[in-house]
Amino acid sequence: MRRLEVPGPGRVEMRSVPIPEPGPGEVLVAVESALTCGTDLKLVSRGHARIPLPSPLGHEFAGTVARTGPGVEGFASGDAIACVPTAPCGRCSYCSRGRENLCPEAVGRIVLGAFADYVLLPSRIVATRLFHRPASMPAVAAAALEPLACVVHGAARAAINAGDSVLILGDGPIALLFLQLARMRGASRILVAGHHPERLRVAAALGAATTVLGGDELAAAVHAEGGADRVIECVGRPEAWEQAHTLAAPGGRVLLFGGCAAGTGVRFDAGRIHYDEIDVIGAFHYGGDDVRAALDLLAAGAVRIDPLVTHSLPLSRFAEALDLARSGRAVKVEIHP
Repeated sequence: MRRLEVPGPGRVEMRSVPIPEPGPGEVLVAVESALTCGTDLKLVSRGHARIPLPSPLGHEFAGTVARTGPGVEGFASGDAIACVPTAPCGRCSYCSRGRENLCPEAVGRIVLGAFADYVLLPSRIVATRLFHRPASMPAVAAAALEPLACVVHGAARAAINAGDSVLILGDGPIALLFLQLARMRGASRILVAGHHPERLRVAAALGAATTVLGGDELAAAVHAEGGADRVIECVGRPEAWEQAHTLAAPGGRVLLFGGCAAGTGVRFDAGRIHYDEIDVIGAFHYGGDDVRAALDLLAAGAVRIDPLVTHSLPLSRFAEALDLARSGRAVKVEIHP
């Protein structure tokens, strides 16, 4: 079978590898749809602190069961499935306190290799994070289960309430998912700020009241409204982290969702945080409840994935797919065998 791999920073290769044989509790999935992600681009360009190289590439996917290993119950060849690529250990202190998203074994043992003809799901995923895909849910929508679960977790941390004004910094797929959840939670006004006109047009079509191409125009637009009750940072750059709290209304909350490199330092205005009672919080990964909520949203069609998938290319055109994702001309690119 074919599988896309990253042997080192800045390098991507298509390799021919044996089709895995599922062991006890494992399931081999024939990939139907896999989506590009910002984590993939980080891994390719500079590596990733939690993913050692060399590494297979791709972790947002859906497909059908090709083969099952001994002891697998409830799934059979031909079943359409959805899944997420991580599962918690269930034993550590974080898991025991209901903080599965912080379990070190979750992201530490992420399933990679979705840009391929097949991907093998280990028993820990099969036992708790593998789901039958409803007939009404296309594979490309199911492939977005993992990022949507992360956003469901983040939206809960942001505590968006009905009537809140919401500012979303960033115009990528995560920002556009937050936009849809903010609308579902009853936000009164949503402003999306980014640097890609094509993506901002998608944001407007999905219900953003205002879209801004960053810069001084952004601060003017937000301050004209008295600041935003909720500011959601989806960029992952220190300057965006620092700017976010300056745009919050008194009593507001800032969610720092975009990850910066480990060791990055940022500065905040202590006066604003203290005297204006601005909450600044982070969000990372997802728990089991987030995954199930995301699956329900996709099954109901409450969250739209099709506007986010702007390009669809076969696996053989992987280089073009990655270039589109890097350039910002695409929101998400679907890669299919």
